Amino acid sequence: MYQINQLPRLALTLGDPAGIGIEVILKALADADVSKNCNFVLVGNRNLLIEQYKNLIKNTDDLTALANPDELTVIDIANSGEIVTGVGNAVSGTASFAYMEYAIAQTLAGDFDGIVTGPIAKSAWKAAGYDYPGQTELLAEKAGVDRFGMLFVARSPFTGWTLRALLATTHIPLCQVSQTLTPQLLTKKLDLLEECLQRDFGIENGRIAIAGLNPHSGEMGQLGREEIDWLIPWLEAECQKRPHLQLEGPIPPDTMWVKPGQAWYGNSDIKNPADAYLALYHDQGLIPVKLMAFDRAVNTTIGLPFVRTSPDHGTAFDIAGKGIADATSMKAAIQLAVELVKHRLAKI
Repeated sequence: MYQINQLPRLALTLGDPAGIGIEVILKALADADVSKNCNFVLVGNRNLLIEQYKNLIKNTDDLTALANPDELTVIDIANSGEIVTGVGNAVSGTASFAYMEYAIAQTLAGDFDGIVTGPIAKSAWKAAGYDYPGQTELLAEKAGVDRFGMLFVARSPFTGWTLRALLATTHIPLCQVSQTLTPQLLTKKLDLLEECLQRDFGIENGRIAIAGLNPHSGEMGQLGREEIDWLIPWLEAECQKRPHLQLEGPIPPDTMWVKPGQAWYGNSDIKNPADAYLALYHDQGLIPVKLMAFDRAVNTTIGLPFVRTSPDHGTAFDIAGKGIADATSMKAAIQLAVELVKHRLAKI
């Protein structure tokens, strides 16, 4: 039985050990407001963690800016070879994959309530022989789910408003988007989004804005027929099926992000922005999200039997080990994981 004062148990994977994952995790955990609200375990290599810590403290006069690995609980996973800071390769890819496999297995076994993942390099995974588009797909496969999605969440530092943006398609070439999008796929994504708003955010009758695919949402078929041929009929049918939701769209992609921008920056008296936004492909959603919230957006995998969050940035090999990586997104990822786990546990 869940106890109201029970702290969420989180596994924090170090990500690609040649990147900035270790740095942003140590910086995030140095903030008491982040670390005090959960029981966390780091999953990675202890010797490498200590080595990078010693190197990082040489670049700062403030020793409190980094959590001391000696004071942290670490699941020690051996690396298969030498890790070179700033160089992502098969060795670092093998290591980050092993960290993920362990965290997923132990979370499914009930040892953790959620996983916060450090950034990995897809090229390093491929060099190591792991052919996954990213961590999201590995998580879904190991968890045995075929309904999952990439939701990006960020809280505005200006207004406190929360941006939530789900991608209908993710890591595929742009030329494949129109063939991949179908009414069935969008229904799956809308199901996931509705469930997520209810289970993880307590929003029962959400307002969801849905983007069009073409410029001006096709302009009555003049700029593409997807809206007329199936997107508008699909949305009309979904409105009939889900009268408890406020579904809007298909909104022209170039104007859908105006209201979120105003709600984020607080530079207008905009009323009633949507609770969530459904973008139809990767850049349609992530360009505006990163423009507004690059340093604090959180990648959240929805549809899993456990919580998973991750900072919305990459390995940044070019600045790894220099002590200049921004940990804001990692802090937000840990804090959001805590919030989501508490929502779920409170319903048990």
